[in-house]
Amino acid sequence: MADSLQNPAVAGALESSNPDYGPPPKPKRNTFALACALLACMSSVLLGYDTGVMSGAMIYIKRDLKISDVRVEILVGTINVYSLVGSTIAGRTCDWVGRRYTIVIAGVIFLAGAFLMTFATTYSFLMIGRFIAGIGVGFAMMIAPVYSAEISPRSARGFITSFTEVFINFGVLLGYVSNYFFAKLPTNLGWRFMMGVGAIPSVMLIVGGFIMPESPRWLVMQGRVGDARKVLDKTSESIQESQERLADIKEAAGIPQDNPDGVVEVPKRKTGGRGAWRQIFLHPTRAVLHITIAGIGLCFFQQACGIDSVVMYSPKIFEKAGMKTDNDRLLATISVGVTKTICILVSTFWLDKIGRRALLLTSSGGFVCSTMGLAVGLTVIDRHPNEKITWAIAFCFLCTLGSVGTFSMGMGPVAWVYSSEIFPLRLRALGGAMAAGANRLSSGIILMTFLSLSKAITIGGAFFLFGGIALLAFIFFFTLLPETRGRGLEEMEELFGTFFKWRSTAKELEERKRKRLESENKKNDLV
Repeated sequence: MADSLQNPAVAGALESSNPDYGPPPKPKRNTFALACALLACMSSVLLGYDTGVMSGAMIYIKRDLKISDVRVEILVGTINVYSLVGSTIAGRTCDWVGRRYTIVIAGVIFLAGAFLMTFATTYSFLMIGRFIAGIGVGFAMMIAPVYSAEISPRSARGFITSFTEVFINFGVLLGYVSNYFFAKLPTNLGWRFMMGVGAIPSVMLIVGGFIMPESPRWLVMQGRVGDARKVLDKTSESIQESQERLADIKEAAGIPQDNPDGVVEVPKRKTGGRGAWRQIFLHPTRAVLHITIAGIGLCFFQQACGIDSVVMYSPKIFEKAGMKTDNDRLLATISVGVTKTICILVSTFWLDKIGRRALLLTSSGGFVCSTMGLAVGLTVIDRHPNEKITWAIAFCFLCTLGSVGTFSMGMGPVAWVYSSEIFPLRLRALGGAMAAGANRLSSGIILMTFLSLSKAITIGGAFFLFGGIALLAFIFFFTLLPETRGRGLEEMEELFGTFFKWRSTAKELEERKRKRLESENKKNDLV
């Protein structure tokens, strides 16, 4: 008994059931679940580092390998197209071999890609390395938010899952710092060291994948209910919550509640992966169709607004704004990474307090204003090529920081949190893969066309276009995305299906929940 009282989860359950203890204390963060999510989100560093490091490395790759702007665009952008393939494959892989081994596979693939890019001697050799690294990035971007959402207790799911974006931003900053320090080496060595550093988080990810527990939801899908209960007991904030989570997962998997907690047989239609394509795209219910539009649309717009063009081409933007030396541009670029990393902490600590919608709408509105401001400043500078307009240079710099800052406060993390939590258990892996794929595809298109687009309609015109897309994104978010804060993963489906009328559905569900609680309280009073 003494040992069980030392367990915070057991002690919390005893206190809440014994009136002598007084009111139950506010639950603490589950540090074990947080540690597991941190290990999983290490995979996001791979994408962030690649994005950040290529912003500077492409300058030296272009000089060393003597390639054109079009080849630079292809080199920079195709990794996102390749990651679309990786995300699609990962969606099925994580249903077959489990979430944590998929994380290990992501690390191995990216490690191989980083090795090939580091020792590339030709453009073709470099592109092969980019292809392999892109597959690894696709695996990482699909599995990190799914694992984090499935391992997290309900009250901290937004906080924990948002670490996907935190680690992307950390990777971007690490890439910028790598650019600055290795730029001092000879041209043919500097960019190779920049690429090679990407192997470090890959190794850490591989090691982490072998020591973290498997997702309890995947374990239940395999019929390993006893193993799932052990993981839930460690990752829940109380024994009661662990039991509730397990009951919800068993119901979603089609396992009777009175079934013993050993290894049980799961109905084939519930085991994940089987028939998921048909349920999502060919014969979806209204709820699944709404969820698919919301999840994929959110991840698509997150990148279609052009944020990666700001992050990846920030040295080019600063050059256009009047910063002439490589050193000045790379230092200014580091400030972009610092801003992203600081601002992401806003959403990390507020996602579970004020909800997904509030942060998403505030963020997208701020991004529209910042991007339009950057477009105005760059247009002014472009129309006075022989003048140094100090206020316009400063304005462009501030608007660049404003763009990455407002994006990181909401649009960045909410996309991964939201898309990982709304799909039903049977469709979560494939749905997450498709959302990540749409995200990487839109990013790839933006990055592979940015330089050509800037030449065609000017760099200011390109950002006016991105600002317009961001405005469309704001409208999409406002009209179609319901609030999901505080809901269990197995409760999400009932919130969707009415599309533009989701507000009335949410009110109806809240009213139904209130009446149910009143009924339970009356029964307890009678007892």
